[in-house]
Amino acid sequence: MGPGAAFTAAAARQAEVLRTDGNTFFGKHRYGAAIDAYTEAIALCPNVPVYWTNRALCHRRRNDWTKVEEDSRKAIELDYNSVKAHYMLGLALLQKNELAGGVKELQRALDLGRGANPVGYMVEEIWQELAKAKYMQWEQSSTKRSWELQSLKEACENALEEKHFLDSCQTEGFLDEMNVPHLKQFEDLGQVFKRAAEDDTPTEVPDYLCCRITLDIFRDPVITPSGVSYERAVILNHLQKLNLGGKV
Repeated sequence: MGPGAAFTAAAARQAEVLRTDGNTFFGKHRYGAAIDAYTEAIALCPNVPVYWTNRALCHRRRNDWTKVEEDSRKAIELDYNSVKAHYMLGLALLQKNELAGGVKELQRALDLGRGANPVGYMVEEIWQELAKAKYMQWEQSSTKRSWELQSLKEACENALEEKHFLDSCQTEGFLDEMNVPHLKQFEDLGQVFKRAAEDDTPTEVPDYLCCRITLDIFRDPVITPSGVSYERAVILNHLQKLNLGGKV
């Protein structure tokens, strides 16, 4: 073994010691010390993705979402199949209100997690965050459509008012006769937008946000080994009735 290889091996061993130290500090909630240990490990071996995800997790506990995003992106560069990196990047993007990006990363994390360990605790945690994010995305989309429709209605009303004013300036003495069709136009416009708003208002929450048994919105979803999601209390109650027991 040459001098270069020996130095590399020694650096890798020291980096692993630092990672272990960081894990110990993390377990004691000493996140600053854990960050320092992981940072030293990264300085020695910058191409090990777990060092970056571990440090990102510390930043998450300190609500430093900018650094969570930075470390998660670096981990993904090193290992595109890192469940934790995609998961934490998704959470960081949600904190920036980038719902589409957050949902995409959480979905990627869920797909990778299901492939690696379908019944693992992390898959369930990721699904819960993904369900909440999708609901926020659906709710935001509905609110945006309502706002756009209201803005369009106001623009049309302003245009009618301006047309009525210009017409009245050219036909003095006939204001009473002009007011009748003008008011009728406003009434018709209001009816058009009322129907549009009714047609655009979502009457049901999307199926992927609801339990297949209760048909209600998920509050505490769990994933079965087959990959189907149910409300935890309902599926546990169902198993107890069947005398299957077990843990979901």
